[in-house]
Amino acid sequence: EVDFWIMPIIQGFVQIEELVVNYSESSDDDKSSPETPPQESTCIDDVHPAFLVALISRRSRHRAGMRYKRRGVDKNGNVANYVETEQLIHVHNHTLSFIQTRGSVPVFWSQVGYRYNPRPRLDKSENETVSCFRAHFEEQLKNYKKQVIINLVDQTGREKIIGDAYLKQVLLYNNANLTYVSFDFHEHW
Repeated sequence: EVDFWIMPIIQGFVQIEELVVNYSESSDDDKSSPETPPQESTCIDDVHPAFLVALISRRSRHRAGMRYKRRGVDKNGNVANYVETEQLIHVHNHTLSFIQTRGSVPVFWSQVGYRYNPRPRLDKSENETVSCFRAHFEEQLKNYKKQVIINLVDQTGREKIIGDAYLKQVLLYNNANLTYVSFDFHEHW
């Protein structure tokens, strides 16, 4: 009887913009040159199509928290600081969608202390983590069918322990709908 008092809200971000893309290869200087012959007028949609671009992000209410305070996965498979972002592009009566999710590495881990970049540690064993890791990715695969995991954890430094635990869980889960890619930013600076 009190449902009318409840207002659903999200913590997130929404932006919608209209963009016009100019495909001509001439520079801006060439276009304004007195030697440039006048162009025939054509439909703007044929030459410079207008794109409607929307970006929508929403943060999960499960395991939200400050960086270094909330990490890893919980017993229900929810990962810390999980965000789903959808990019929509509408052009010529077609709408394209791309969804990206991000969150903490879905193993039991933490970083203790207040100093900058505290050393991560594993909080539970590999066997204790399996069911929670599985719960996380079963929910992901139910929602998105296939997933490409991009592991952004430092593969050699202090985060190596977390990256190794993540890869081990992916191998144990062994699901054909998951593709695992390790990408180390430090190698590409």
